[in-house]
Amino acid sequence: MSDAEEAPREATGENGETEMKEEEEANPNYKEVEDPQQESKDDTLAWRESQEEERKTGEEEGEEEEKEEEEGKEDKKIVMEETEEKAGEVQEKEASGIQEETTVEPQEVTESMIRLETQITDSQSITSGIFPKTQRGSKSKLSLQLEDAETDELLRELSTQIEFLDLDQISPEEQQISSPERQPSGELEEKTDRMPQDELGQERRDLEPENREKGQERRVSDIQSKAGISRESLVSSTTEDILFQKDKSAPVYPLTMTWSFGWNSSLPVYYIREERQRVLLYVCAHTAIIYNVFRNNQYHLQGHANIISCLCVSEDRRWIATADKGPDCLVIIWDSFTGIPVHTIFDSCPEGNGIMAMAMTHDAKYLATISDAEVQKVCIWKWTLAVETPACTLELPTEYGVQNYVTFNPTNNKELVSNSKTRAIYYAWYEERDTLAHSAPVLTEKTFNKLVGKFSQSIFHLNLTQILSATMEGKLVVWDIHRPPSSASTFLGFPYIKPCKLVHLQKEGITVLTTIDSYIVTGDIKGNIKFYDHTLSIVNWYSHLKLGAIRTLSFSKTPATPPTEKSNYPPDCTLKGDLFVLRNFIIGTSDAAVYHLTTDGTKLEKLFVEPKDAICAISCHPYQPLIAIGSICGMIKVWNYENKQYLFSRVFEKGLGVQSLTYNPEGALLGAGFTEGTVYVLDAMSLENESPEPFKYSRTSVTHISFSHDSQYMATAIEYDLLRSYKDHLEVLDIHHTDQGCYPTCMVWYPPLTRELFLLICNSGYKVKLFNATTKMCRKTLLGPAYGSPIEQTQVLPVRSMAELQKRYLVFINRDKVGLQILPVDGNPHKTSAIVCHPNGVASMAVSYDGRYAFTAGGHDRSVVQWKITLSVLEAAVSLGGEDLTPFYGLLSGGREGKFYRELEDYFYYSQLRSQGIDTMETRKVSEHICLSELPFVMRAIGFYPSEEKIDDIFNEIKFGEYVDTGKLIDKINLPDFLKVYLNHKPPFGNTMSGIHKSFEVLGYTNSKGKKAIQREDFLRLLVTKGEHMTEEEMLDCFASLFGLNPEGWKSEPATSSVKGSEICLEEELPDEITAEIFATEILGLTISEDSGQDGQ
Repeated sequence: MSDAEEAPREATGENGETEMKEEEEANPNYKEVEDPQQESKDDTLAWRESQEEERKTGEEEGEEEEKEEEEGKEDKKIVMEETEEKAGEVQEKEASGIQEETTVEPQEVTESMIRLETQITDSQSITSGIFPKTQRGSKSKLSLQLEDAETDELLRELSTQIEFLDLDQISPEEQQISSPERQPSGELEEKTDRMPQDELGQERRDLEPENREKGQERRVSDIQSKAGISRESLVSSTTEDILFQKDKSAPVYPLTMTWSFGWNSSLPVYYIREERQRVLLYVCAHTAIIYNVFRNNQYHLQGHANIISCLCVSEDRRWIATADKGPDCLVIIWDSFTGIPVHTIFDSCPEGNGIMAMAMTHDAKYLATISDAEVQKVCIWKWTLAVETPACTLELPTEYGVQNYVTFNPTNNKELVSNSKTRAIYYAWYEERDTLAHSAPVLTEKTFNKLVGKFSQSIFHLNLTQILSATMEGKLVVWDIHRPPSSASTFLGFPYIKPCKLVHLQKEGITVLTTIDSYIVTGDIKGNIKFYDHTLSIVNWYSHLKLGAIRTLSFSKTPATPPTEKSNYPPDCTLKGDLFVLRNFIIGTSDAAVYHLTTDGTKLEKLFVEPKDAICAISCHPYQPLIAIGSICGMIKVWNYENKQYLFSRVFEKGLGVQSLTYNPEGALLGAGFTEGTVYVLDAMSLENESPEPFKYSRTSVTHISFSHDSQYMATAIEYDLLRSYKDHLEVLDIHHTDQGCYPTCMVWYPPLTRELFLLICNSGYKVKLFNATTKMCRKTLLGPAYGSPIEQTQVLPVRSMAELQKRYLVFINRDKVGLQILPVDGNPHKTSAIVCHPNGVASMAVSYDGRYAFTAGGHDRSVVQWKITLSVLEAAVSLGGEDLTPFYGLLSGGREGKFYRELEDYFYYSQLRSQGIDTMETRKVSEHICLSELPFVMRAIGFYPSEEKIDDIFNEIKFGEYVDTGKLIDKINLPDFLKVYLNHKPPFGNTMSGIHKSFEVLGYTNSKGKKAIQREDFLRLLVTKGEHMTEEEMLDCFASLFGLNPEGWKSEPATSSVKGSEICLEEELPDEITAEIFATEILGLTISEDSGQDGQ
């Protein structure tokens, strides 16, 4: 073996120990700190004295105000005099430092303070729990004053017993270790510890003048709050058990997440708590899940609109940080005890696509993020100060590669290490210089004359003087950290790292590298977990567990139980053969399995195994609380969704990916369609094949499966190319055209709410259309849910009783949301609601047999979410939205009193004059209606230009609106009905350039400027030959109106026409080349923007 690549025992034997001792002697920065607690105590007392003076001032002002208010009221004045006299005695005792017991024993206050003293862990907890914001003003009753005085005394005593920003309650041994930049003068403590307190004090001082003007009830409630009578901040007063002890209040959303099936195995799983309950943290799509194994409960940390890309936890498992990738990405820090988000960073990566990697210091004061951008940025955040900008930022050169892992030095929160597949980077943060220095030496095969391999993870060595980088070749690169000696007078340069050794640790590629207690731990692609000491000598390993590639290892924060006679710890592999005493830990593998290993007795427990590939197929049992979930990896799992219990599963052979699932009406069979065209019919309770051989009639994916009502027939749907397909024993009975410019996205039978039988079809234009099931006539066009993308799938919610038959609902999904719609659809925006369920796309949807739950599958995010449906909340929203036309006015620009509605009224009544003749001298007939023939002109006048086919649909919708009930046709319309028709038929986002651009991309060519354009001759020819083509006379009349030569418009009154269409010379009026912008602005005269959301005026 060469000198460059040594055996593990030889690599850092005595030399490693010698180097460690030398580093400790040469590095004076690692030294004990002078007592920072005393400094904090002094700051606290000073702050207290200033607050006491302000409190007294506020009370004196309050006395004067109350005396003026109660002048002339003799009985109340006597009470006030007694109260003021006794309160003055209390204030004098406080000022002289005398503490005297009163007749009122503040038992609740004392218990609250004791609880608070043991639970405070951060500056926010201290400021919110010990120094509550109060409004000082006039005095209240004597008892409240005495309680207030005693509370102040207790708070003053308690303030001398706490230390600011004790985030993770570190042990005394850890408190003695400081960062290299920490100065004995305590300057750093002042920045990090006192700043939150000063800011809070300033906030209280700013609020006091305003708060003195509040009423008597507010003052009493604030005094009670200070005395511990009313509620406290949950973050400051909670215990670890409160997360799963919260009272379940009434739901406030129509759809509430109740369970999430699946796990993003690309991200780690953390061991949060073990003392009395086993609690894990992992990610499912855009939600972080806190899972209590023993109670089988989930708590969902919801706040991200994009898929979570990374997460980390503090050393004490109190604080959780999550980040995502995508537009408007967020970084959120959560309190794991309460599930409350305590801080959100909104602009963490304004120029990038989100966060790639993230880490938190062991004391939880700082958070480091690395952006996911072409030019990555490393940012360090002082999140406990609630700042919106990073404390330090560093842009990384692109030649460093994509840095995908970062961690802090566990004993020095000013040092970090990150790595890409090819480069490791060491960082040293100089806060006083606002500098993040870094060192990233180039490492090639020539460095050690050996193959190094791709980096996976990097950590700081236990000796604190070296960095270890694991590779996928089973090797460790050992880097020496060269730190310049600290000097108060001169700056001797930044620290740097230098490759020292290449240790061939094992044959298998290392995927996980971490430390715990006195061990260096590795996990590899073969499922082995190995433990090394500080000399990189093997101590113990777990190779018999038969696991997949290790993705994550997370050790309990509870130290291992000391061995006893009943213990069954395994011996280590050293010559002494000592017991290998280790904390319990969680194992996550790349095949989406999570295990718990109890080290005492080496007991491996499988917690859950989830699909490791996309989930596209889900189906609910027709009369039992069962859901079948199918994945592209070939796994089908069946769960009881009422008690959240996994029942059974089946994994098909490689190459068979589950694409669709459906139970038959009796619930005895389960049809499964696969990606390569195979269809299996399975027994619903055992998942065994019901037929000897599967059906194979396609070479493409089976996207849909449906059973007949009697289960005698089964239909499947496949994707195919219409243009290249040919007749093959499938007779098409009927084809109907549903729309002109939009395509249908889904279809469902409309429930029998009317005497007509309808097919409900949703299209790509955010419209819901009702077609007569017999004649296929479009009977209604309505504005559907408009939540960023059209509806892709919908189902009618099942009813639970006969009484619910006349009140029906739709459940739908679009690209990334799930929602509810109250039937009948009428365009009322308050009758629908939606929530983001899978940011990267929804693959499928199912509804429980009783209509209580909806389920959504997220495709590539490998998750299925269960949503509880609360219809009463949606009905309440409809009631609050108003009656009659009130909800529809909100869809107009300016509402009922806006300019647009006033213009609509003017055009509506002007059309009455127009229909009776503009120049007539006969008596006018005033009416609330206009005839249907005038409707298209009013539509166009207000900015909506329907096609001739759409006009026919509007006419049919109005004419036959009451025909089934009355047998009569309608030939007129009033203003309220006209408004509804207009809002339901017009484009939901008005006129936008995107549609015009798409037309020009199809019809035009690319001109010399790179834009799509149409030649004038071709443009005119298309108008008279394609689509709803015009006659030449109609075309010329239109151009006469557009160019302002015909003031009345197309087909206007002959007496008002000044120029005939035939007199127009189009060669002079139209340019030779017409682009989308010229057509929209110069020819049509429209004001159109790329953005949507206007009324299309």
